[in-house]
Amino acid sequence: MALDEGTRQEIARTLREAQARVRPVEPPSRARPGLDTADAYAVQLHNIALRLGGGARTVGYKVGLTSAVVQELLGVGEPDFGHLLDDMLIEDGGTAEASRYCAPRVEPEICFRIARGLRGPGVTAGDALAATDAVAPALEIADSRVRDWEIALADTVADNASAGALVHGPWTPLAGVPDLAALSVELRIDDEAVARGEGRAVLGHPTEAVAWLANALAEFDAGLEPGQVVLTGSMTTAPFVTAGRCVEARFDALGPVSVSFS
Repeated sequence: MALDEGTRQEIARTLREAQARVRPVEPPSRARPGLDTADAYAVQLHNIALRLGGGARTVGYKVGLTSAVVQELLGVGEPDFGHLLDDMLIEDGGTAEASRYCAPRVEPEICFRIARGLRGPGVTAGDALAATDAVAPALEIADSRVRDWEIALADTVADNASAGALVHGPWTPLAGVPDLAALSVELRIDDEAVARGEGRAVLGHPTEAVAWLANALAEFDAGLEPGQVVLTGSMTTAPFVTAGRCVEARFDALGPVSVSFS
């Protein structure tokens, strides 16, 4: 049975305050055992609406939990999505304040730029590819407002899919990129290689993540708009980072992208 609106707003407020105070909370699903995925997306959308009302702007979406290694790491078995807002963007080579995040992780990802509208249901990977004009190397700073990352699917969905920030490098026209499934990345922290992966780790092909997102958004009467970006999910495991660390992801064909933590 779905939770009532008052309970959803209570969960939304708890997560909102946890983010503002940088003080993680117990998993919402533990406090409210009836919390399901539909409730969780309602919580996410409530908090996003408040941020948009405060002046933020949607720049795109992230798809999370798209690789087996991250699903195993977090114990969650299916993808989810969250919103990317303009106040979550960090310039390539820029600095992120570690103190703004509860427990940040970094994930190397392929970022897609949508050239024409894409709306489900029934969107295929081919449709997603045709709607994309360029891709970029990216790092997602993932952050959970849930204590110790003890998340079930409903917890991370309610928490905007554990989105923290986005760093992306230069755009490369899609026509100039080889097979995205074979594209490889090396994740480095303080110039030491910590993980390697390929595009096929993301649902077999990262374009599948864009198609999944377009179809998932259709359930909320929404779609992908021209100019929006999509983070398609981590190609490797997602290590924690702390102040003083420098993170770089080196993608073949796309080049490097980096961020430092102060």
